[in-house]
Amino acid sequence: MLCAMAPPDDDEDDRRYEVVVNDEEQYSIWFADRPLPPGWRPAGKAGTKAECLAHIEVVWTDMRPRSVRS
Repeated sequence: MLCAMAPPDDDEDDRRYEVVVNDEEQYSIWFADRPLPPGWRPAGKAGTKAECLAHIEVVWTDMRPRSVRS
C-alpha cells in the first residue's frame, strides 16, 4: 500500500526557497535546489518560505502584469 506524505506545515518547512520573477514582473517562490522553469529568473532573495513570501509582499506592490501597467 502506498502512502502519500503530507507537505510540511509552513512552520515546520525547513526547505530553502528563492524568490523568482518572470518577464511580466510577477513574483513567486521556487525550491532553491531545483532548476528554474522557463521564463523565470532569480530575484535576488533566498531563505525560508516565510522569509521569501515576506520579501514578495514588500517588493510586489502592483499585482498587475507589466504589459497591463504600460
